[in-house]
Parts: sequence; structure tokens; C-alpha cells
Amino acid sequence: MYDDDMINNINKLHWACRRGMLELDVLLGNFLKEAYPSLDLEGKKRFVYLLECSDPELFAWLVKNEEPKDKDIANIIEIILRHARSRRV
Repeated sequence: MYDDDMINNINKLHWACRRGMLELDVLLGNFLKEAYPSLDLEGKKRFVYLLECSDPELFAWLVKNEEPKDKDIANIIEIILRHARSRRV
């Protein structure tokens, strides 16, 4: 489900957050920098697992065009979206 080597390697995670779409880069990068450190171990595992998904899947989930079938992915997507909404206030 997740890569042990990446879970605590912020540099690798930073590069994994760099995607082919600016919107994804911004959402994932801001989340990594501001919220990832405070996640519990399960949340960190979910985030690393999420980064294995394709850009089109991530984009569809993050703009709420589709719901992920995997509940772990749905959970971390909701946490990322909550974080993004909190930044706008």
C-alpha cells in the first residue's frame, strides 16, 4: 500500500507531488508542506498511496467529478480538500 522509504522522506514526497497539472502541483504541494507533517501514520500511508494514482484520477477526485472507490483514498482526498478550503479563509 505504501513505500516505507517515502513515508518520512519529504524530498521524495515533494517530487512525487510534482504532477503534470499545475492544479495538482499546488494542492498536493501545499498539503505536503502544511498538513502532511501533522498526519498520523495511517494518514501518511494514505497520502503516499494516493501519490501512486494517475493525474486524471487525482484531478477527477479533487474537483469532485468522481468519488474514489477505495475508502482509504476517499479519506485522504477529503482531508486534502478540507485543508485546501481552510487556506482560503
